[in-house]
Amino acid sequence: MRICVIIPTYNESRAIANLINQITKLGLEVIIIDDGSADDTVKIATACGAKVLVNLKNMGKGASLIKGYNFALQRDFDAVISMDGDGQHSPDDLLAFIHKAQTSQSALIVGNRMGMTKGMPVLRVITNFLMSKFISLIVKQNIPDTQCGFRLVKKELLAKIDLSTSKYETESEVLIKAAHLGFKIESIPVKTIYSGQKSQINPLVDTLRFLRFMIQEFIRPPKHA
Repeated sequence: MRICVIIPTYNESRAIANLINQITKLGLEVIIIDDGSADDTVKIATACGAKVLVNLKNMGKGASLIKGYNFALQRDFDAVISMDGDGQHSPDDLLAFIHKAQTSQSALIVGNRMGMTKGMPVLRVITNFLMSKFISLIVKQNIPDTQCGFRLVKKELLAKIDLSTSKYETESEVLIKAAHLGFKIESIPVKTIYSGQKSQINPLVDTLRFLRFMIQEFIRPPKHA
């Protein structure tokens, strides 16, 4: 399988070089989608040999993911692994995603941090648990950590899914629409590294945006493959 790693970034100059270097040592192509960073993220990522796609202004994590997905489809990759650029996702887990993709019929493989929550803020643990239960109920599949952005998506799903959001709710949209299209979703355990990073999620704004998205999904008839 030809697999690339896409990393949405926004002012991630502190961690991005080490992350790219670790991924490329595994023989994987790295595609950075920079979302209007004001620091040296683009310069550093380019110097490290990554392919860099640039949003001239901040458009949101979802918009960056979609841009990366489309680029991977154009380059005919068999699957895409997305991960965060702040160092919270460990490249050590990449081979587990690849092995699962090669041995499973599932089109979407999601990281599960909920078995190793040490260091994770308590509010995030509670939020992830509740959101995961809610979305699992909607998609009629068990997804222990629906909020994890460390995931693998196969080409057959990317070619069919039509995404309409552009912020943090996009990752939930992928799960819901994949299930509506009849694709199977699996999870694998991953570790998360917490070292004082500040979340870019706005608790009020992004929660309201997610709720609006969920209401729209409820009233919109599902499309099947």
